[in-house]
Amino acid sequence: MIVVRALIALFVSSLLAAPAAAQDRLVPQSPTQLRLSYAPIVQRVQPAVVNVYAAKAAPRNPMLDDPMFRRFFGVPGKQPEQMLRSLGSGVMVDASGLVVTNNHVIEGADQVKVSLSDKREFEAEIVLKDSRTDLAILRLKDVKEKFTTLDFANSDDALVGDVVIAIGNPFGVGQTVTHGIISALARTQVGITDYQFFIQTDAAINPGNSGGALVDMNGKLVGVNTAIFSRSGGSQGIGFAIPANMVRVVVASAKGGGSAVKRPWLGARLQAVTPEIAETLGLKRPSGALVANVTTGSPSAKAGLKLSDLIVSIDGQVIDDPNAFDYRFATRPLGGTAQVEVLRGGKPLKLAIALETAPDTGRDEIVIKARSPFQGAKVANISPALADELKLDSSIEGIVVTDLPDNALAANVGFKKGDVIVAVNGQKIGRTADLDKLATEGSRLWRITVIRGGQQLSVVLGG
Repeated sequence: MIVVRALIALFVSSLLAAPAAAQDRLVPQSPTQLRLSYAPIVQRVQPAVVNVYAAKAAPRNPMLDDPMFRRFFGVPGKQPEQMLRSLGSGVMVDASGLVVTNNHVIEGADQVKVSLSDKREFEAEIVLKDSRTDLAILRLKDVKEKFTTLDFANSDDALVGDVVIAIGNPFGVGQTVTHGIISALARTQVGITDYQFFIQTDAAINPGNSGGALVDMNGKLVGVNTAIFSRSGGSQGIGFAIPANMVRVVVASAKGGGSAVKRPWLGARLQAVTPEIAETLGLKRPSGALVANVTTGSPSAKAGLKLSDLIVSIDGQVIDDPNAFDYRFATRPLGGTAQVEVLRGGKPLKLAIALETAPDTGRDEIVIKARSPFQGAKVANISPALADELKLDSSIEGIVVTDLPDNALAANVGFKKGDVIVAVNGQKIGRTADLDKLATEGSRLWRITVIRGGQQLSVVLGG
């Protein structure tokens, strides 16, 4: 009897100690409850989940256009265009026909089609692409009806252990429903997007599920499925979804008519707190985001953020690392301020940082067309918005490669997106016009200084 009382006391104390939000969840109490079905939820949300088909022309070997080559090797005169096709899923987020999916599903696509759960197909146009979140927004063409949509859940309310349902088109077999639980929250070491703060689930997610819905027991969108961890290519119970609060930001930008996502600009570079840094700062554990650089004139500078400040929370939400801060800050609505708590010299201090976008004037983005090692590269002047987007040091000088087709000469000689071109043949490159002029003039030898990943490289190329 004493043992029973002890167990009861332990059970009661554990309930009292549990977070209030966890007490709202119910455990099945009988075999009857175990026979309950998810069918009502699925029937309600399934029409809002779509299949996405994307196609693009495969790179063509230029030798196939040479008559001598075709005749020598017996290649027929006219070769049909080869198409590369990808498939994924999407979620209807506006009744007018607005669909959110993963950017990697439609990246580089020449044609995009959307298939509804009732088998109807529509041509779609790409409204917005955001590689930083791996999200894209599509709009169905030539539609006059209203479509079923999913409402957004507040993904910050999700708890580990919550039951969730994944809906998508795995392996192209057709719309499929799987279920599981939220296995973990705030996964930041996944390496998929700039904003790493994923919901992890054991609901079966496979190739083709990308862009599909992860819904809660209220039938609301808690996340967009985007990746799996797998050694075989199939589901191994580790899937990742972009939280609904981040999806909401991208959708809002598209609804506002923008072709790019508008998000707050911090104007500071952060770094993780290592055990060694934590010991130096007198912290019990390595957590928070350490300020490594502050851009002059940025919102953080105006708010008084300083080098070596340790950010520990934003609007009352604890910050464990820079990825957590990036996500929390990026999902704040523009306008107003964010209350950021920092430790400065071991003492707490609160700063109000304005939630405003980074200036994006004077890019002067051009494609280098002249025969040179830079041919085919799209380059731009470094604006604060571009530096923030590409995670460049705000004090860096030069111009940056913003796009690079696979068949461009610049790609063949080794340039990469994000490379900062500092100098060419001893001349400092401060504007895109400087590089365009040098490329047009030509040279037999090219001495080029580039900054890549914070490291300065010098190369010499023949003309």
